Amino acid sequence: MFRLSNLLKSVVEDIPPRVLNGSIAIWNFTNRCNLSCLHCYSKADLDAVDTLSTDKIMDTLPKLKEGGVKFIIFSGGEPLTRRDIFDIAKRARELGIITYLSSNGLYIKSSNAKKILDTFNYVGISIDGTEEIHDRFRGLKGSFRESIKAIELLNSFGSNKIGIRFTLTKETYSSLKFIFELAERQNIPKIYISHLVYSGRGFDNLNMDINKEQRLKAVNYIIDKAFEYYDTKRGIEIVTGNMEMDSILFLDRFAKRYPDLKSKMESRLLQWGGNSAGRKLLNIDAEGNIKPDPFFPITIGNILDEEFLDIWRDNPTKLLRDLREFPRELKGKCKDCRYLEICNGGSRSRAYAIYGDIWEFDPSCYIEEIENEKITTAV
Repeated sequence: MFRLSNLLKSVVEDIPPRVLNGSIAIWNFTNRCNLSCLHCYSKADLDAVDTLSTDKIMDTLPKLKEGGVKFIIFSGGEPLTRRDIFDIAKRARELGIITYLSSNGLYIKSSNAKKILDTFNYVGISIDGTEEIHDRFRGLKGSFRESIKAIELLNSFGSNKIGIRFTLTKETYSSLKFIFELAERQNIPKIYISHLVYSGRGFDNLNMDINKEQRLKAVNYIIDKAFEYYDTKRGIEIVTGNMEMDSILFLDRFAKRYPDLKSKMESRLLQWGGNSAGRKLLNIDAEGNIKPDPFFPITIGNILDEEFLDIWRDNPTKLLRDLREFPRELKGKCKDCRYLEICNGGSRSRAYAIYGDIWEFDPSCYIEEIENEKITTAV
């Protein structure tokens, strides 16, 4: 994740950076879901049966803590379909692990909203654009209104722990401005914008990805909003995901605005280190498979067959060891790129999807376009 709002504020105001001294686990506790989203990397549906028992999950949680996991993002499927999800989150918090809930919002009701806010440190609700676009993208008419109801309900408690999760695709691209307007109108304190990764239904629908010109326009618009919110002291945090090259464009824009602080920002970005799959990020899917990130085409072990600590810490595979090299030894345009130590090569999953090689360059990288000055801010 690239926390551009936090970086902007911390560098300009000389505040110590937010450093993750540990790892983030994205855990798909279930593959069951009440929606059928076009971009779903886990191909979730309502017929899925949970593989991981409550006991197995509870047994694994302390081992995640011992292995340096500081955050768990509760994902799915729709995690609220599991009856034990609150017990799992409570146990994680007892262990000192921060809990994030990623939900479509349809199971958030007046009967459980307060409990959700009390249980989770943060709740991200997926919104994919205007009502028409969202419903078509999510595969259920009326889902937009239900998700908005969930946001309004959570907001009614005066919580600042709510955010919007939005994925950029050809289908949703025209709604980017709408998403920011929605956050402003609903006083939502965080917007997380994910770039598409070719996995699951996202791989089946590879042609749904935006082109590089659209991506440049979109990211420039996102950066414009980050500057606007900082200047106006609007308390909306912006984070982008699955496109570490956004940091390069941000650095370029930041340097033009704050030339005296360019080297300081570059140092912060080098400290951040770009793509962290297999290093500070891991995924446990609904079958117990451990992967370097949720989209990764190769598993490195399974908690039903091996201990988590053996897989992640004590006996890592060669693939995992190679992913942890910094910077990574990559091929193609990445090999001699002067920005490699900032972005760390971007998504290995996209590279594999297109080239069949984990170590090739990320095909969505737009650094060449930046350097050729094909930058435009209009969306």
